[in-house]
Amino acid sequence: MPVDDGKFGDAIRAARCYFVQDMTMEEIAHDMGTSRSTVSRLISLAKKEGLVEFRLRIPDVRAPLLERRLRAEYGIEAHVVPVAERAKDLEVLEQVARSAAWVLGGLCNSDMVLGVAWGTTISAISRYLSRKPIRGSEVVQLNGAGNTFSTGIDYASEILERFGSAFEARVQQFPVPTFFDFAATRQALWHERSIIRILELQARADVLLFSIGAVHGGVPSHVYSGAYLEEADYLALQADGAVGDVATFFLREDGSSDNISLNERSSGPPPEVVRRAPRRLCVVSGVNKARGLRGALAGGLVTDLVVDERTAAALSPLLDAPEKE
Repeated sequence: MPVDDGKFGDAIRAARCYFVQDMTMEEIAHDMGTSRSTVSRLISLAKKEGLVEFRLRIPDVRAPLLERRLRAEYGIEAHVVPVAERAKDLEVLEQVARSAAWVLGGLCNSDMVLGVAWGTTISAISRYLSRKPIRGSEVVQLNGAGNTFSTGIDYASEILERFGSAFEARVQQFPVPTFFDFAATRQALWHERSIIRILELQARADVLLFSIGAVHGGVPSHVYSGAYLEEADYLALQADGAVGDVATFFLREDGSSDNISLNERSSGPPPEVVRRAPRRLCVVSGVNKARGLRGALAGGLVTDLVVDERTAAALSPLLDAPEKE
């Protein structure tokens, strides 16, 4: 439900007094002629609507150390999310998703195109988005969602609509299968004007949001748990040396993707299209995705990364080694 201008203005005033002027809630309540509980609700509203952003600076701990090394080794903007030693995979995913939603909000501005690759991680991010209206913007789906048993429209559209709602942006769905049965079918459909329009929108995206798909371990990627692939596909990926995917386009650990047969049937954008976007936010939760993430980094597909510290440390033994004086 939209917030009326009067309440929105009160939320701004309360947040400014609390966070900038360091006033107590009692002082703000007296100043505004209202109750302390009302002030508390106004401050909560300010945070929910994205009026307040937080930056936590913690020196000399593991996560910032890993961030510096990721930035130095790969030339990216890295955000490493600290996690408790005994945190379960789903707990880690939620923590990473919260951080990624905040980072994405900082990347999105008016008159832009945001490309979104649906999946388990992106779905989690969509639940933590703060409202940030950006005029004249569009959200476009990067890869199809249909499989043998379902069109996938309900699943993908629910995720994309959350992004559209948070940013008040127009949503463009991509109504094709995740993987085609035949490469020739994909090639023919890619000549249809309605599909060309979506492909062109993907190609001029300003920001891309995606995760890394991994076949085994951890929280399963939706494409591997939702009947999108058959046993023959898994065998072919293994034979071709694929270690993961970006928007259902598969990569090897060295970043290469040539001659991976399943890519000929994939609806996801190839690396040359991904690299056109000025900002490419990759969000990863789970050590099982480290090899796929290494491939995405080696292939130059990532400019911004949000990753849990376990996975960041697993990227390379050098990243977890003590820094030299």
